[in-house]
Amino acid sequence: MNYILVLLLGLSMCFFPVGATMALAAEDSSGAVAGLETTAESAMLMDAATGAVLWAKEPDKELPMASVTKIMTQLLANEALEKGEISLQDRVTVTENAWKMGGSQIYLEPGEEMSMKEMLIAVAVGSANDASVAVAEHIAGSEEAFVELMNRRAKELGLKHTRFANCNGLPAETPHYTSAYDMAVILREALKHPIFKEYSSMYRYDLRGGDFVLWNTNKLLKWYRGVDAGKTGWTNEAKYCLASTAERDGLRLITVVLGTPEVRSHFRESIKIYNYGFARYEAVNLARQGDKINTIKVSKGALDQVNVISSADIAMAVPKGKKDKYIGRAALPEEVVAPVKKGQKVGEFVVTLENKEVMKVPLLAQNDVERASVLQQMYKVLDQALTK
Repeated sequence: MNYILVLLLGLSMCFFPVGATMALAAEDSSGAVAGLETTAESAMLMDAATGAVLWAKEPDKELPMASVTKIMTQLLANEALEKGEISLQDRVTVTENAWKMGGSQIYLEPGEEMSMKEMLIAVAVGSANDASVAVAEHIAGSEEAFVELMNRRAKELGLKHTRFANCNGLPAETPHYTSAYDMAVILREALKHPIFKEYSSMYRYDLRGGDFVLWNTNKLLKWYRGVDAGKTGWTNEAKYCLASTAERDGLRLITVVLGTPEVRSHFRESIKIYNYGFARYEAVNLARQGDKINTIKVSKGALDQVNVISSADIAMAVPKGKKDKYIGRAALPEEVVAPVKKGQKVGEFVVTLENKEVMKVPLLAQNDVERASVLQQMYKVLDQALTK
């Protein structure tokens, strides 16, 4: 196997793969890094590109999350949209069960119809409890069935400290909780869907022809440069909660705070954590998902070569000023034998530190290459002989 496309990268001296924790400084008894304090009961700073934990306080503590719950509701709705199970043009009919929801709402009436698009905007921007239930019932037939889907998805994501009792985060008789780490994972998954980011970044939306104005509950959209998605939450039990994401200079961070004590404290504590992250880290962005990395020869194919693309973003957060220790390379064979299928793995992009692998991303064939017919192969042999 030849190693094609050798790149010298400026990556960190202490990068860990997805799900790992960076040990940045001595921890105090609460599990938080010394020098960064927060009133949140559980808090998290995550690299959105890799899922690496950059800082945390009590990351696995199980706590109620109020309306931050709705990130999972939106995630399931976005996945249903992409599978074609629902559409944004669907007319969602309001049931009495959805109508009776209290708290933040858009005052839906039993029998009222609204498009799935406006229902999802009401969930993302206005944190509407009634719209959340209407969406859940439209997708799964009942809120109870939808909650089963929420818990199943949490298990698929490997979450060990999350359990949903409803789709909107209102106080429940049965356990309803998450942790800062688990919610960061859910938000990271939601960010893979463009509609989630589009809707949760709206600061204002005029509903019902402008008769009902929605204002986004996530004030960091205006208060902190780079914040472009997320969800707030508050109940007496959960206190103030916020899961959000911000991007600056190509570096995307995820911050989660659960259980902050007073009004607006979830914004204050999130800003504090973002300031910490952006002061200490920068982005290395080598390729986006779908970017062409190289080409390789195809033996016995109808085409002589195929483009090789990245299966995922090749990116990470790295400590500032420590960019000279990592090497990245695309490990590819000299050729592959036809037939080649679109999306077929043909190699890997490997990032190493002192010969130790710290990141690996599959490289895929961009398109199909059918096997050449016998006549085509004979013509190629003849053509090569004549051109020598």
